[in-house]
Amino acid sequence: MREGLMQELRRVTEEEERLLAGGQVDKSLYTSGSAFLIDSEKLLAKGKLITVRPHTRFAAFPMHTHNYVEIMYMCSGKTVHHIEGGPPVTLRAGELLFLNQHASHQVDRAGEDDVGVNFIVLPQFFDYALTLVGTDNVLGRFLLSGLRQSDGEMSCLHFHVAEAPTIQNLVENLIWGLVHPQANARRINQATMGVLLLQLLNYTGDLEEASGNGAVLAVLREIEENYPTADLTRLAKELHVSLPYLSAAVRRATGRTFKDLLLEKRLSKAAQLLRETRLTTQDIILAVGYENTSYFYRAFRARYGATPKDYRKNCGGDFRPPSE
Repeated sequence: MREGLMQELRRVTEEEERLLAGGQVDKSLYTSGSAFLIDSEKLLAKGKLITVRPHTRFAAFPMHTHNYVEIMYMCSGKTVHHIEGGPPVTLRAGELLFLNQHASHQVDRAGEDDVGVNFIVLPQFFDYALTLVGTDNVLGRFLLSGLRQSDGEMSCLHFHVAEAPTIQNLVENLIWGLVHPQANARRINQATMGVLLLQLLNYTGDLEEASGNGAVLAVLREIEENYPTADLTRLAKELHVSLPYLSAAVRRATGRTFKDLLLEKRLSKAAQLLRETRLTTQDIILAVGYENTSYFYRAFRARYGATPKDYRKNCGGDFRPPSE
């Protein structure tokens, strides 16, 4: 990270000066209610959808929730997070922790060299990003769960991306743009966040679901990476859990069944292949994991309102494979 920006983030704030003098975390800075629900209106200027602020050091931050999506990034050192329902999460330099509105968590005391930043993000900020990343993947479903604000959804994602230079550059650019606003800031920040999320899709192998439900994340990875042959029964055996337990866990965490999630992924991939390749429809049906042609046609039409042939024509003009 640029030295000048790092110096700005390391600077001791007025709140931290009070903590160093023996004070406690002043909840009135974060909420107007009796419950410790951090209110975005306390942190975001009117009309703003996103901001960034240094993580408060020199005191343990008590258990709380918030009415926005929080993304924490560690610039140096580490922080330890206790997320309700899961084991402690240690966030180290260069790593990212996504927390939805329904995540209840507390943070251990951070020292002077434990420098982190919190992105405070209203869900509607992600409207543009969702058009880029889609909803047929782990990150897209996480963002949607934040929009629904319902309990039982996937609440936290921990990305181990310290060795990913592209991610580090994008995060630094996002921090810089928020600390030093410029013309067209909202569009630039939304575009940068969209590209960041797209890049993070390449690092799902370096991802943990911080709420502790690793079995659900394994299922979502299976759908993402092996959608043609994904099988919940086989995965349950590999994870040493019962099929009913795993099926219920997936539905509880995502609000949808395994079958629905797999269908969405396969249809999304089929649509992409229709738009971007010269494969025949039959080859595409086989490529995404279906043998029953009639079922695929019914499902595709129900999802996209057109047959595969018409969808390809509407998306690509007169382009179609020679055999169709």
